[in-house]
Amino acid sequence: MQMQLFLDIVRQSLATLWAHKLRSFLTMFGIAWGVGSLLLLVGLGEGFRSGQEKNLKELGSDILFIFPGRIPAVAGSQRSGRTWNFTYGDYLAIHDQAKHLRNISPVLNREDIRAVSDYGSTNGQVFGVAPAYNQIRTVPVGIGRWFNEEDNQEHRRVAVVGWELLKNMFPGRPAVGSTILLNGMDFSIIGVVEKVGREANNGTNARIFIPIGTMRTLFRLKGNSQADALSFMNYQPRTREEHEAAKAEVHQIIAQRHGFDPKLEDAFEDWDTVDNSRKVAKIFDAMDWFLGVVGVVTLGLGAIGIINIMLVSVTERTKEIGLRKALGATYRSILTQFFIEVRS
Repeated sequence: MQMQLFLDIVRQSLATLWAHKLRSFLTMFGIAWGVGSLLLLVGLGEGFRSGQEKNLKELGSDILFIFPGRIPAVAGSQRSGRTWNFTYGDYLAIHDQAKHLRNISPVLNREDIRAVSDYGSTNGQVFGVAPAYNQIRTVPVGIGRWFNEEDNQEHRRVAVVGWELLKNMFPGRPAVGSTILLNGMDFSIIGVVEKVGREANNGTNARIFIPIGTMRTLFRLKGNSQADALSFMNYQPRTREEHEAAKAEVHQIIAQRHGFDPKLEDAFEDWDTVDNSRKVAKIFDAMDWFLGVVGVVTLGLGAIGIINIMLVSVTERTKEIGLRKALGATYRSILTQFFIEVRS
């Protein structure tokens, strides 16, 4: 009996919806559009957030970059003054004196070194770095090993090759244990870097890494008046919360060694990935709040739409409701019918 009553109510509700097709369609479309738009916006926001986090992980963890800068003669001006460059002595001073650093590595970068193997040649980037570099940056060695402190101190001619370079230099052949020529000098390959991110979007895949000691001996930086110049430095704070203290400490040591005021922010060129990630996180948090407000408004408008539909339905069908009550229909059955119509 109850089942038959329920089926009758459903049948009447569907008949009513079919009699008001346009109103029913517009109502369902409005609700579906609001919910779909909300889900799409939330999905896009979370997608951008996860994409940003993935890109930072491919770069490394809690990295700070510092590049050579220019000491302005007038504060705020970059057109006057003198340039300063890193030296290996700067790296040693920071390594020995800085208290807020977990790791630091100098980088000596050359892009004019010809790499030749028995099977091909290439002009990839050659990075001279300290053994701690792979603890700062994401450089996963798949086959072989990363160079160690002994390799660096003894200026051994060893190299770790990026994944992308293997296609030209060792197509379909094992690289570890082989020899390559860097500007005509023999280097033994001791490791191969696994693919990092998308091969065309990550420079690590196209680099050759050698110990900084070997690099300083054989391939000094060209076009620089200082014989022991470096390209830049990577370092990590002891903890994420100490990134500003670590940066200030590095600035202090460099300014003292190069004879200028460490408070001259224009004299430094930094890239603080910790600070950047926090700024991006704040942007996404603000976006989440905005989307939350949009969601509440959307749901509120949907509720108002449903209320209006129920009000119109009841107003239009006052006589029908009266007739059904006169025939013995209960309040529950009448409410159930209107509820089913709205949900449908």
